[in-house]
Amino acid sequence: MGIWLELGIFGLVFVFAFWQMHDVRKAQELTRQQRVREKAAQETKDLQEAAEPPEGETHKKS
Repeated sequence: MGIWLELGIFGLVFVFAFWQMHDVRKAQELTRQQRVREKAAQETKDLQEAAEPPEGETHKKS
């Protein structure tokens, strides 16, 4: 009888550990996607800044 209790507890611990690993993998994927979006936004911002002339410099046509 005692072995079934131990096996049941072991099974619950195993299921809990599996569930936690699943949640960790989902969180890692969300973090990875967020970093990709942030990197793309930063690159877009950098390209826009590079395309604009610096302030204070104007080209006058004479």
